[in-house]
Amino acid sequence: MPDSTPPHTPPAGTALRPLRRWRSKGQQPQIDVVAEEVPVALRYNGAAFAVMMATPCDLEDFALGFSLSEGLIATPAQLLAIEVRPQLEGIELQMTVTEDAPGADLDPANGRLLPGRGGCGLCGTRQLEEVLRPLPEVRERRTYPPAALQRALATLVQHQPMNAVSGSTHAAAWADASGRIGWVREDVGRHNALDKLIGALHHNEHTIEGGLLVISSRASYEMVSKAVRAGVSVLAAVSAPTALAIDLARSAGLCLVGFARESGFNVYTHPERLQANDKRDD
Repeated sequence: MPDSTPPHTPPAGTALRPLRRWRSKGQQPQIDVVAEEVPVALRYNGAAFAVMMATPCDLEDFALGFSLSEGLIATPAQLLAIEVRPQLEGIELQMTVTEDAPGADLDPANGRLLPGRGGCGLCGTRQLEEVLRPLPEVRERRTYPPAALQRALATLVQHQPMNAVSGSTHAAAWADASGRIGWVREDVGRHNALDKLIGALHHNEHTIEGGLLVISSRASYEMVSKAVRAGVSVLAAVSAPTALAIDLARSAGLCLVGFARESGFNVYTHPERLQANDKRDD
């Protein structure tokens, strides 16, 4: 049996598992902290829509953010109730939406066929038209100093307690115009982390516009889509963007940043949103 335990209780969304650590000097039994990943079923007015593999925390935020990102509700007010129901096989999120909400009368024939894996945002989508849904144009035209983005990138790791102990979760963070990070959500799935962040901001009646969105993953088509629909004007990804993500960001008016580091980054679209300003706002 492992002969050591973590010095403190691991953060929500993680679990303890035994291992044998092999190194050049031999092996040693230990206990590791790993990220949790469970099936989360999303139902709207009793009708099944999708099953996502997600980290089982901040699920109310996930329910709201996912519903907005997927177009199942047009506004947060259309989501009347969220019930978290633990099941033997996983967790069920039962959402009650208003009769005029798009998700009020789901057609089983158009539901998702496959569960969404932790790294997948489109798994199980039945029709090609659902993938490339038209995006609204970004309304916010505020500009930000590069120093604000650098400040957010420099402090992002401090706001990732799950990743600090497990090394396997993504983060989505919202920072204000000065680069101060105000809200962060983590999940094994990058799409889930962003949905949770969007939900958290709405739950706390915090405006999404007027800030920077920073993600610890690549910028895929769907990450751009979620960011645009959420209303942000700058999305910075620690990893690379895809060609489709760049094209969509350009057409929607989103400033898309890739390979984002405190020391520098690549601006792929709408560079006018990041105005040169060497003065850091403390």
